[in-house]
Formats: sequence, C-alpha cells, structure tokens
Amino acid sequence: MNTAEFALVKAMETYFGADARRIEHAHRVTDYAKSLLAKEGGNKTVVIAAALLHDIGIHEAERKYASTSGYYQEIEGPPIARQIMSGLNFTREQVEEVCDIIAHHHSPGKIKTCNFRILYDADWLVNLKDEYDVRDKTRLGGVINKLFLTDAGKKLARQIYLSEL
Repeated sequence: MNTAEFALVKAMETYFGADARRIEHAHRVTDYAKSLLAKEGGNKTVVIAAALLHDIGIHEAERKYASTSGYYQEIEGPPIARQIMSGLNFTREQVEEVCDIIAHHHSPGKIKTCNFRILYDADWLVNLKDEYDVRDKTRLGGVINKLFLTDAGKKLARQIYLSEL
C-alpha cells in the first residue's frame, strides 16, 4: 500500500467512524478491485480511490433522505469524496474521475470506462449474495453474465458463487 492509498484508507475509516460494516464493505470492494485491475488494466489510483470511497455518501443519504438507496448515495457521495481527495493531493483529473464513478456506481451505462467497469464489478462481487438467491445456480449463471461488465469480473463471480474454476 503506497502513502496516498494509506492516507485515503485512514480518511475513509475516519469518516465512517464506528460504522464497521461500511468500512469492511469498502475494504472488500477494494480487494476485489485490485484483483480485477491486475487482469483488466485500468488506472490503479483512480480505481482504488473509487473503491474506497464509492459508498461515502451513505451516511449523508441516511441523514437527509432516511434512505441508503443507491440513487441518494450517487448524489451525496461525490461532494464528500471531492473534499476528502482534495485534502490528500490527488490531481484534479483523478478527483473528477473518481467523483464521476461514485456519481454513477449504481447506474451502469452512463460511464463506460475501464475504471468504472472494474469498480462496478468489484462492488457486485461483494453485493451479489445480498441481492440475488445465490443458491439458484441455474439462474445465477445468467445473472452473472448479464450483470457483470468485465470478463475478469464474470470469471471471478463464477468462481465465488458457482464454484467454477
């Protein structure tokens, strides 16, 4: 972990405070994003920052709208991420791309970059079991094919949820 990543991890953990569930989710998504980066390419700095901060707007969404809906996270997350990243010497371009990814991380199709696809798939690798019946292996194979945006994400999802090597 480099210095910038370490600082961002600490900033995310500080922001979430005692919310261990959200901190753990960010770490798990980041771990999957790193795995997908190794196979798909992409900008490591942008992808890791987006993975660590993708749900950073969830507390504000809960406070303002009494909801954890992805729609509200996409609204509330970018300003918080921008503030965190601006204080950590990320370039303006990196900040803007990460904020764009966060602003659409529940809305595939609006951003088509490799960096977005990696973050989107990493988030679904963690969330799939909460959103779909992973015991229904026949249906799940189709869901994986339709849902995931990268070849590496589809392959890893099959390994995790369908036990296909």
